[in-house]
Amino acid sequence: MILLAADTSGKNGSLALARIHDAQGRPQSATFEILDLVPLEGGTFSAQLVPQISGLLTKRGLKKQDISGFAVVSGPGSFTGLRVGLAAIKALAEILYKPIAAVSRLEAVARSGLVHGRVVSAIDAGRGEVYVGEYELGSRAMLLKQRLVGTEEFFEEYRGQTIVVFDPALADAAHTHAMRVEQVPEPHADVIARLGCEKIQSGETIPADELEANYIRRSDAEIFAKHS
Repeated sequence: MILLAADTSGKNGSLALARIHDAQGRPQSATFEILDLVPLEGGTFSAQLVPQISGLLTKRGLKKQDISGFAVVSGPGSFTGLRVGLAAIKALAEILYKPIAAVSRLEAVARSGLVHGRVVSAIDAGRGEVYVGEYELGSRAMLLKQRLVGTEEFFEEYRGQTIVVFDPALADAAHTHAMRVEQVPEPHADVIARLGCEKIQSGETIPADELEANYIRRSDAEIFAKHS
């Protein structure tokens, strides 16, 4: 099984191509292998995405028909970046009739750490705000809550708790506000591929026509329309 994963949610993005070796039809015995991971430069996702996908497949002697499934970050993150990535994956999935696993960037951060049980992940959202995800991590990830909060509200509400973050500045600020911090590497498309593989094997997929971005934050257009 060949899986294509895409992350265009941040300032920069990435693509990963993975192979899942299914042991005699038993998903629980499957092994996972990242074949390639390539970066995508921010601001040019729309120009890079399709050529980079084509290049990944060509490098491995594969055709798009060899792809068995897709994993994509559905948010939160850049409005433009998410739209570009989701549109490309939706188009390919519709053409090939293949499943899609939508992966939250907050879940990817939460599951990159060593903390189990109740886990709080956080991503700097800019504008003095933080994206926060609360999960119960066991044999699978259960979303408890995700939202956008002001930075000061975040520091006050989660004081004394353990949070999982990748951003050094947010990690340093959390330390100064008496939080316990587990700082992890920023998750890229290889992490998204691994989580997407798990979701596809457990049947947590979404049809292409139902795939939507989970921005959490409203767009400027929505905010300005409300106040006009």
